[in-house]
Amino acid sequence: MKIKHIVFTLLLLGFFGFIGYRITSNSSKNNDSKDKDKKDKPITVTGIVVHTQTFDNNLSLSGSIEANEQIEIHSEVSGIVEGIYFNEGSNVKKGQVLFKVNDIELKAQLQQAVTKESLAAENARRAKLLLEKEAISQEEFDISRADYKSAQAQTQLIRAQISKTAVKAPFSGKIGLRSISPGTYITPAVLVAKLVNTGKLKITFSIPEKYASQLKSGTTIDFNVAGSTKTYTAKIYAIEPEVEVATRTLKVRSIADNVDGNLFPGTFADVKLPLDIIKDAIVVPSEAIVPVQEGKKVFISDMGKAKEVMVEATTRTDASILILSGLKAGDTLITSGVMSLKNDAPVKVKVKL
Repeated sequence: MKIKHIVFTLLLLGFFGFIGYRITSNSSKNNDSKDKDKKDKPITVTGIVVHTQTFDNNLSLSGSIEANEQIEIHSEVSGIVEGIYFNEGSNVKKGQVLFKVNDIELKAQLQQAVTKESLAAENARRAKLLLEKEAISQEEFDISRADYKSAQAQTQLIRAQISKTAVKAPFSGKIGLRSISPGTYITPAVLVAKLVNTGKLKITFSIPEKYASQLKSGTTIDFNVAGSTKTYTAKIYAIEPEVEVATRTLKVRSIADNVDGNLFPGTFADVKLPLDIIKDAIVVPSEAIVPVQEGKKVFISDMGKAKEVMVEATTRTDASILILSGLKAGDTLITSGVMSLKNDAPVKVKVKL
């Protein structure tokens, strides 16, 4: 009787074990089937058909605006300022006297030097006559002539110092705030004012060395300044002959007219430099680019699957980037969800027109 119960129990356990196995097996198959269906289901993405176009290659750079000419006005001689002949913040012309240093002592020295020069000239004249009569030696004549030349040079030196007491504008421009007053004792170390020529302004900027071969003197550039919506133009007139080793950039300088006086030295400029116009260029949206360790890649749709393609890209604008290699016209480029895509993943592309 006891054996029958054991056999019956084993049969029940085997039966229920078989049923459990079938249930588990069917559930596993259903899950595998669902996972397979899920895996095979294509991901819906957006994309564009790549085509060629003409690309105006403009390089955006930052530059600084400088005065065409700018100097600090100093006196070359020391003395009392007897007159100031300019108004602060006014325009002055080239050659205009800006201020005058008292020259009474120098004029007195000049009178003394002129007298000595006259006496030395007369001595030299007499020595020449005596030499012709062989009344003096050649050496004595040479000494008298040297005295005359020395006196003459001293007179010229004092005249030059007197001329420096009247400080003139070396070029036309606008003069700034003065730091002297009539009666001030001035020395060459004292800054009187700054003179700036703002009729024309220089715009200095640097470009990466890879664009150096595309740069030409005479090229017209556009630039903007903060606080103004107006676009100004300038012309490149000078290019540094060598690349700066530290920054790997080439310094460029252009010049712009500032007739209306709206531009000020010392401000920054947003420069747009036109480079070579590229025909049959491939330009794609920036969001399609995936940065990787080896460079940049994109995904294209090929036979319903995402295909990873390495590309070489260069100039970037606000919304697009120029592709040099890796893509060709007619490729279907995926533009959305690229960060989560994998190679050979099934995709369904909605093409934007």
